[in-house]
Amino acid sequence: MPDAWVEREVGKQLLRAGMGVSGNYWSCCRGRSDKEFVAKLGVAVDEADESVLWLTTIVQAGIRNDIGTKNLLGEGQQIRAILSKSHKTARENRRRKARDKKLRDSPTHQLANSPTASGGFP
Repeated sequence: MPDAWVEREVGKQLLRAGMGVSGNYWSCCRGRSDKEFVAKLGVAVDEADESVLWLTTIVQAGIRNDIGTKNLLGEGQQIRAILSKSHKTARENRRRKARDKKLRDSPTHQLANSPTASGGFP
């Protein structure tokens, strides 16, 4: 990056966001619950999105317009897409597990699966 104050600030923002992706992904993988995993993965997605924003800004403003920067932008977009899809899947799985648990715990489900309901002795 050029050594002017605007470029330094943009570079710092990119550095923070990029480090936030890896830090939050690391943290989500060590989550203590499904809820924490989904939440931390969501933060990693947000940080990946911000990284793409800063890389796009760098390219569009002409701060850096070389092939290496463009390749980095492309990789950032791919990482963002992967994390976004993972986050969506994790949220859907969490909702499904909660829905299935609620169904299993419902009085109607418990009666239907009791020994007396299947013709067994009380």
